[in-house]
Amino acid sequence: MAPTGVYHRVSNYIRGTPAYTIIYVLPFYLFPTTRPSPSLSRDAPSVIRARIRVVGASVIVSSIVTIYVLSITVTPSALEIFRLLGWYPISVPEIARSLLLTGLLFAGPLFEKGVVESGWREWIRGGSLHETLSSWIGWRNFVAGPITEELVFRSLLIPLHLLTSMSPSQIIFLCPLYFGIAHIHHFYEFTLTHPHTLLVPALVRSLIQFGYTTVFGWFAAFVFVRTGSVWAAVLVHSFCNWAGLPRVWGKVEGSAIIGPVGKEERQRGKEDEDPVQVADGKLGIMWTVAYYVLLFLGAGAFCKCLWRLTESRRALLKI
Repeated sequence: MAPTGVYHRVSNYIRGTPAYTIIYVLPFYLFPTTRPSPSLSRDAPSVIRARIRVVGASVIVSSIVTIYVLSITVTPSALEIFRLLGWYPISVPEIARSLLLTGLLFAGPLFEKGVVESGWREWIRGGSLHETLSSWIGWRNFVAGPITEELVFRSLLIPLHLLTSMSPSQIIFLCPLYFGIAHIHHFYEFTLTHPHTLLVPALVRSLIQFGYTTVFGWFAAFVFVRTGSVWAAVLVHSFCNWAGLPRVWGKVEGSAIIGPVGKEERQRGKEDEDPVQVADGKLGIMWTVAYYVLLFLGAGAFCKCLWRLTESRRALLKI
């Protein structure tokens, strides 16, 4: 933590941190190439390419501002600033343990994707990874999105808050609210491309998205401050986008993805706006039992290992 004299200087900058959310989201609607329309989805390759460019510029601007603030309030040392931002050093063990921890939480979905749907064959060959990253939707969901969002909402915002008198709990629970708010604009985009959807269902959809993005933000913030690595948070983010929300009700049914819709679904990952084209297969009840047992045991193991697997001597604070 910084000396007391630094708190008052940094607190003036903290009041402006909500602007980081605006700087991140606003460019999506400033230019015709980044702005969706009833006839042009946010998933259109041209829109994705343009948005990656403008959000990249936004992240650069926000990074320069944050580095400048840290240099005049904390230290002129570039290496120390990069350490506070979680950029350096890149520690593979912290990244691996964070991914293992997240995998425990998704033990049930991994079982469903890998065993029930026989996805393990594609995982071994690496075919699904190549197929996913060969599309602009894949690049957005698993590369550009996680990197830019974790840089802004974890790497840039949290160090500024750590230098104030705010408690660790306040920081971990407050900063992800910016992250959740940054996803509210999806409500506008959804109603724009789905004009026949009633307002209440669309609003509920956006509130649910705000809820789970905020919850994920809490976890990502926890990983970031405990490991001191933004790259651990980035890869956890990519993994969660790929895995999607775990099934918490219903039966597990065997299916094989067929046709172009299945390919698009694999690229979308966390999104479920379009139906998946599958070949159905009926399975015995024991497959569903196995899924929920693994989901339950995985959640228990996640809670038990939460502190141990995120422990690091590079932690930004001790909690």
